[in-house]
Amino acid sequence: MMNSKAIDERNEKPFLAVLNGGVPERTPFWLMRQAGRYLPEYRELRTKAGSFLDLVYNPEFATEVTMQPLRRYGMDAAILFSDILVIPHALGQDLSFVQGEGPKLDPVRGEKDLSRLRYDDTVLQPVYETVRGIRNAMADEGMEETALIGFAGAPWTVATYMIEGGSSRDFIHAKGWAYSEPDSFAKLIELITEATIVYLGKQIDAGAEAVQLFDSWAGALDEDQYARWVIAPTEKIVLALHKAYPHIPVIGFPRGSGALYPVYAQQTKVHALGLDSQVPLEMAVALKDICAVQGNLDPVCLLSGGTAMEKRARDILETLGGDRFIFNLGHGVIKETPPIHVEQLTRIIRQF
Repeated sequence: MMNSKAIDERNEKPFLAVLNGGVPERTPFWLMRQAGRYLPEYRELRTKAGSFLDLVYNPEFATEVTMQPLRRYGMDAAILFSDILVIPHALGQDLSFVQGEGPKLDPVRGEKDLSRLRYDDTVLQPVYETVRGIRNAMADEGMEETALIGFAGAPWTVATYMIEGGSSRDFIHAKGWAYSEPDSFAKLIELITEATIVYLGKQIDAGAEAVQLFDSWAGALDEDQYARWVIAPTEKIVLALHKAYPHIPVIGFPRGSGALYPVYAQQTKVHALGLDSQVPLEMAVALKDICAVQGNLDPVCLLSGGTAMEKRARDILETLGGDRFIFNLGHGVIKETPPIHVEQLTRIIRQF
């Protein structure tokens, strides 16, 4: 159990203050994919590492990548540099990243394939070492007000990659299995859920101060399927983490949830809700009655920069700023984004 002094120290960090119910003196911000291909220093290190997985599983390199945007822009939170597909990799699924095509996995297409999946946490030891490395680096560089976010993919989204064998637009195999054989599909979701609880717990043990669940493809499901494959496993993860780590906030990002955002927030009991760019600001205001909200500037707006980006950022800040709000994007930074546009956004937020 964390003592009261430790809780006070956590609340001094603006990002954590919002998640713990406080009102910081300024609006905290971080950006999804803030560490990545839009930064020249990232591209240089990525070339040096070799493959993408070699970068992810190299604690020295992954720590450096995580620190790069903090040094440039001073975000209020760092997010662990990793990938949501390390869980399938730890479950024994072959994983590679093909230049220009994205992730490739040997597909799991039914109950017959589940027997070859077995969680091996030793695969993920480099990730935990990276978390420790980031905490040490932030301390060494005087980033006392910067929090560290760990993360994982939510079970439904991770399952889609495992079943489709990579990215998909229609999720025919994943949704087909869920509709036609829900009992065996539930076994896969349960396997991912249990692995995710262990994975996030060990990130917290290593020094993560909050965690986020990325459910990038939540919006692909109808209401009934959403309740079973998005809400139920997320609620299980949140409750398990809350029981083991009662002072660690959990952020949920069920992208594309639309009208189901309030249902997700209420039923999963996340501490904060990441909002995609399609969520109207009026709806975001109402969601603040349930939990803190995070978002939701369109990444293309950031890519474009200029007066349009400044106007939209100010609209978001003026509507949502104050309590229970963390500024972020509605999805990740686009790789073609000029770094100077992120600098512009940082000034807008800081001057608000």
